[in-house]
Amino acid sequence: MEFEKIYNKKLNETLYKGRHKSGLMVYVLPKQGFSKSYASFAARVGSIDNEFIAPGDTEPTKIPDGVAHFLEHKMFEQPDGTNSFDSFSKTGASANAYTSFTTTAYIFSSTDRFYENLEILLDYVEKPHFTDENVAKEQGIIGQEIRMYDDDPNWRVFFNLLTALYEKHPVRNDIAGTVESIAKIDKDLLYKCYHSFYNPSNMILFTCGDVECDKVAQVVDKYVTNAPLGEIKRIFPNEPENVNKKLVEQKLSVANPLFMIGFKDNDLGKTGSEMMRKIIVTEILNRMLVGKSSKTYNSLYEKGLINDSFFFEYSCEADYAFAAMGGESTDPNAAKEEILEGIKKAELLEEDFLRCKKSLIGRFLRMFNSVEGLSNVFVSSIFQGMDMFEYLDICESVTLEEARLRKEYLFREENCAMSIVWPN
Repeated sequence: MEFEKIYNKKLNETLYKGRHKSGLMVYVLPKQGFSKSYASFAARVGSIDNEFIAPGDTEPTKIPDGVAHFLEHKMFEQPDGTNSFDSFSKTGASANAYTSFTTTAYIFSSTDRFYENLEILLDYVEKPHFTDENVAKEQGIIGQEIRMYDDDPNWRVFFNLLTALYEKHPVRNDIAGTVESIAKIDKDLLYKCYHSFYNPSNMILFTCGDVECDKVAQVVDKYVTNAPLGEIKRIFPNEPENVNKKLVEQKLSVANPLFMIGFKDNDLGKTGSEMMRKIIVTEILNRMLVGKSSKTYNSLYEKGLINDSFFFEYSCEADYAFAAMGGESTDPNAAKEEILEGIKKAELLEEDFLRCKKSLIGRFLRMFNSVEGLSNVFVSSIFQGMDMFEYLDICESVTLEEARLRKEYLFREENCAMSIVWPN
C-alpha cells in the first residue's frame, strides 16, 4: 500500500493517506515525542441508517432502530468465548467504542505495544460472532441501558428536542433504539448489516501518535482481507422544512428545570469544503449571539435565567442540521424569549466577529495537542468529505457578511422548537 504525503505548512503537520487493496482508507498522522498513540477503526454507519439498499441488492432493507448500536456491543465478543477488552487489558491499552447518528468507531489508546494493539483491534472487528443465544442476552443488557437513558434528564431533553424539530428523519430516534425495536433484532439481521456496512470500502482506519506508515500497512495487510463492495444506497424520508412541534415537555427527577432550544437548518446537501464553511460560519455566529461575551448571555446570567451549565452547539450532516442551546433555568420560557429577542436585536460587529473567529482558531490549534481529539475530529470529517487541513484557510476567509446572512436564515423563530424537562 502506497501512502500520499500531505503537508500543511501553517500547522506544520503531515498526514499520510493510503487506499488498501480491500478498499479501506488508511490515515497516519505522526506525532513524534507523544507518549500516547491512538487508533480508530470506524465504519460509516450510525443510528440514522435504518433503510438502505445493500451492494448487490435491488430492494431496500428496512431495519429496526438501534441496530448500529447493537452491532457495536456485539463486536467485542469472540467465537472462543473471550472478550476483546480482556486482550487489550493484557497489553495495557485503553479500548472503547461508540455509535453516533452517522458513525460507529472502535478505538484504543496505548503508551506502548501499539502495533500489537492494532492487531487486536483489526482482528476482532473483522471477526463477527452472532448466535441466537448471545443476541438474546444482549437484548436484555441493552434494554437496561435504554431504560437508564429514559431516566437521564440530559439525554431526554436532547432527544425530546430532536422529536420537536424533526417529524420523519431518523435523527429524531434514540441511538440505542427502544426496548420494542431491539426485540426485533436477530443474528441474521446483524450479519446482513455487518456485511453491508463493515466492508473495508465503507470504513477508515485513522492512527495518530508515534506511529509509522509501513508498520501500520503491514498490520492492515495481515488482518484486512475482504474485497471491496459497491456503494450502499442510503434512503431517508422527505423531511418537511417546518419544525414538527414547537414544544415538548416531560417531568423527571431533577432539582431545576432543564431546557434546550433548537433551530432547524434546512440548508442541506453540502459536503466537503462547502460544509466546512457553513459549520465554521455557524460556530462563529453561535459565539457572537450566545457566547459568554455576548450581551444575551450576560443578560440571561444577570437575571438568573441561566447558570454555568448553559451551552450551545451546531450539528451538521449532509441530510440534517440544527443549532441548539440550553442548560438549567429557573424559568425556561422566559429564557427562550430572552434568547430569541437577543438574537433578533443582536448587532454583529466586526470586532466581535474577529474575536470569535480567533477563539475558534485557537480551539482548533489546541486540538493538535490531543491524539484522541485529533482522531475523533478527523474521522468524522473524513466521512463528511471534509479536509481538516483546509480548516485554517477557510476560517480565515469567512466574512462578517456571511455571518449576517446566516443569522437571518437560520435563527428565525419559525425554525425554532423547545424541549423542557421539569422537576417531578
